[in-house]
Amino acid sequence: MSKPNAAVQSGHAHTRLRVRALTISAMLSAIAFVLMFLEFSVPLMPPFIKMDVSELPALLASFALGPVYGLVVCLVKNLIHLMISNTGGAGELCNFLLGATFVVPAGMIYQKMKSRRGALIGVLLGAVIMAVLSVPLNYYISYPVYANFMPIDAILEMYRAIRPSANGLLECLITFNAPFTLVKGLLDAVLCFLIYKPLSPLLHKGL
Repeated sequence: MSKPNAAVQSGHAHTRLRVRALTISAMLSAIAFVLMFLEFSVPLMPPFIKMDVSELPALLASFALGPVYGLVVCLVKNLIHLMISNTGGAGELCNFLLGATFVVPAGMIYQKMKSRRGALIGVLLGAVIMAVLSVPLNYYISYPVYANFMPIDAILEMYRAIRPSANGLLECLITFNAPFTLVKGLLDAVLCFLIYKPLSPLLHKGL
């Protein structure tokens, strides 16, 4: 019996790598889904806005496996959460889009500059992009849906309880939500820097 040629061996190796990467992505997606429930309130923000670190597993995937896999983790965690959604999918769509704008640029830059400096530039740029895009995404997607459950005036009053001069939803999103989203991205980045190296052997095993 002849040995498999080099092309066949290469194809099998590529398939194994892809299966391994998808398996890791599935595990990280499950962790991200769980982290969506570990949310907490933060000072100087309305009580309905919660902080979580569910983008952290997607950021790990983006660095370890590539930005496509980071995107997959963002997508899968929201598809799972869609089964228990009370926002008609709007919250999940917004969460997916924001997560994608964070982890994909970070992963792309890290692929070009595989160093601590490249990772730092990537997460900073991703966090800024996510913060900027949080304004139109919340204004046109999330809050119109939330208005079906709570009048916009009631939402604005929660913002005005913190900053009485707040005038209109758009101003509130720029003043409150954009900085909050930036901090959220930076928190994910700090945690990623703390745990990426210890987890790296596991994330890269067999790749």
